[in-house]
Amino acid sequence: MLSKKIFGIVLAGGEGKRLMPLTADRAKPAVPFGGGYRLIDFALSNLINSGLRQIVVLTQYKSHSLDRHVSQTWRLDGITSSYVASVPAQQRLGKRWFAGSADAILQSLNLLRDERPDIVVVVGADHVYRMDFAQMIEAHIDSGAGVTVAAIRQPIGLADQFGVIELDKKDPRRIAAFIEKPKNAVGLADSPHEVLASMGNYVFDANILIEAVIRDGENADSNHDMGGDIVPDFVSRGEAAVYDLNNNVVPGSTERDRFYWRDVGTIDSFFDAHQDLISALPIFNLYNQDWPIFSQQLNSPPAKFVRDAKGNLGTTIDSIVSLGTLISGGHLERSVIGSWCVVDSGATVVDTVVFDRVRIGADAVVRRAILDKDVVISAGATVGVHHDDDRARGFTVTDSGITVVGKGVLVE
Repeated sequence: MLSKKIFGIVLAGGEGKRLMPLTADRAKPAVPFGGGYRLIDFALSNLINSGLRQIVVLTQYKSHSLDRHVSQTWRLDGITSSYVASVPAQQRLGKRWFAGSADAILQSLNLLRDERPDIVVVVGADHVYRMDFAQMIEAHIDSGAGVTVAAIRQPIGLADQFGVIELDKKDPRRIAAFIEKPKNAVGLADSPHEVLASMGNYVFDANILIEAVIRDGENADSNHDMGGDIVPDFVSRGEAAVYDLNNNVVPGSTERDRFYWRDVGTIDSFFDAHQDLISALPIFNLYNQDWPIFSQQLNSPPAKFVRDAKGNLGTTIDSIVSLGTLISGGHLERSVIGSWCVVDSGATVVDTVVFDRVRIGADAVVRRAILDKDVVISAGATVGVHHDDDRARGFTVTDSGITVVGKGVLVE
């Protein structure tokens, strides 16, 4: 890897409609996650931990908070030409926005021409996982392919949720077919009950990527999507290889969390991913010091747990509580709490994800909910207890019963 110049591109222009109302005021990669992180921090941490030092983040949709987070958090050493730079849509090819992820790269080719890398790593900005891309890059170089697609094994029953990779029988490193959300998927030869699902991460030879997005840009019938158009084009030319995450070894990982990868594109998957964090032996371990997930370091005091004014004890069970938060006589269980929150006396918060600066008043009850930033739950109010009442107040309630309260709402 050291003999090659590597350049990283993070595709962060997604609108994230399925995460509404969490994306009503921010881009999907900027959505808070795990108490002190943003979704984009997982992709950037993996690239940095893998040794990449020149990375651009292509942004578009409601990108202010995302651009600010990147500029404030991801400051590298400029003396050695190391950087993480947020690059908004530049309209270099006309007065238009990105038509898709491939078009985002096409409209940003000046970045590649300026840096002139040998290899380009292209990743999405909204998945939760750990991965050492250095190992994938080495496998890509050894394969001789134009593109290598990262893939994770998934149960065959979930095949219709992913782009599924079928392997070449003569050379299992090569991709024979790339099928989007198949209804009748074929299992792997060594594991018939599993399929290989695309992770949305790619390694390209730089010159071949440039040729591919230019060619795609000239195709009026294309949707200009990396997974939907660029990769199938490489497959049809016999130039696509696959990298099985099973071959990736991340320092500090355990058998329980080694192959964790979650697309948090819906409210339900976003909620479930938080539940994965909080068990005693978490399915995804935030506490791996050998492969840390980086984010902005807040100038905040530690979290504090105290009796209320009457001396009543609170309880906190199986939960993550972030800096600056005060739990005063409330009951917290199976929940993730952001920074500078307050849970007052007698309040009950169970199975809930709470973003920053939320106040939950005395004797309030919050169950199976997501509370965006600056939400105030008045004393005695409820969220997630009576779903008809939640809907009547304009809150989002998913089919599985998760109530979402948007940013800055006062709940009475």
